[in-house]
Amino acid sequence: MRLLCAVVLLLLGTALYPACAQMSFEQQLARSRQPAAEPLDINTATPHQLNALPGFGPAYTRRIIAGRPYTAKNQLATRGVIPQGAYERVSALIVAHRVATTVSPGNPHPPK
Repeated sequence: MRLLCAVVLLLLGTALYPACAQMSFEQQLARSRQPAAEPLDINTATPHQLNALPGFGPAYTRRIIAGRPYTAKNQLATRGVIPQGAYERVSALIVAHRVATTVSPGNPHPPK
């Protein structure tokens, strides 16, 4: 009788496990689709932060950093830094704040 109970519990447990695992996966997927609390500034983001964007790797990261500064986030696509499809995937997650320039007293024009 104990053996029968153990087999029934084992079968019941394995039958319910995929449903529990699926629910956990769906929750994780929904959580990963939520945008970050604050968008990532592409002018000041570290390589590690840029690599964490969906679909981004070292190549896109190097190209973004090399093209700084940006006055608008859409410049990633219009300048050809990343493809339009990649830009559309991350556009809700990024921002391009204008970089503050310093003006020296002897030179009234900011550096270009």
